[in-house]
Amino acid sequence: METLPIRTGIFGGSFNPIHIGHLALANYLCEYGELDEVWMVVSPQNPFKKDQQLLDDNLRLAMVKAAVADYPKLKACDVEFRLPRPSYMISTLRQLENDYPERRFSLVIGADNWLAFQHWKAADEIVRDFDIVIYPRPGYAVDAASLPASVRLVDTPLLEVSSTFIRRALQEGKDIRYFMHPASYRLLSAPSSASLEPDGLSEDTPSTENGF
Repeated sequence: METLPIRTGIFGGSFNPIHIGHLALANYLCEYGELDEVWMVVSPQNPFKKDQQLLDDNLRLAMVKAAVADYPKLKACDVEFRLPRPSYMISTLRQLENDYPERRFSLVIGADNWLAFQHWKAADEIVRDFDIVIYPRPGYAVDAASLPASVRLVDTPLLEVSSTFIRRALQEGKDIRYFMHPASYRLLSAPSSASLEPDGLSEDTPSTENGF
């Protein structure tokens, strides 16, 4: 009997830092979105945010690993740390497809990014060769009837949390522990963490060309 491929969602982004909005969305997609796993792909550089000041790469990856450690359906993925920069989703998907032939990868993006998807590198190739799962974003309406066969809209709960808000709150000395997984929060609020300079604050969206 033929073994079915493991349905794996690719949820990419800076995770600067990872917060409960990211986790709740990925959790929902595993339990209700017809995905076996969701991989949180940490991006070291976003093509659409070349001037964005990111927290240390290894710190962001460590926070994602800490956040997903107790839920086996979520994984932290550092594949883009080993790819040429800036990283583009088509390169990420091709690398993962080559490394894990037993899996069927689906790209997870927000409605805002779907509406701008034609600007992504190799957008037509992604639509042709991979499934795409779109989650809703306030103010960005997607007509499900007009979507290609490989693209589907999932009615996930909306939990709007900004990574920018978290960084700014910590820089101001606020205690916002319930906006993050406890293990990630401990890493970010530790004295040894990278400095949260206000000049490095820029508004995060749940998904950009490479994800969130």
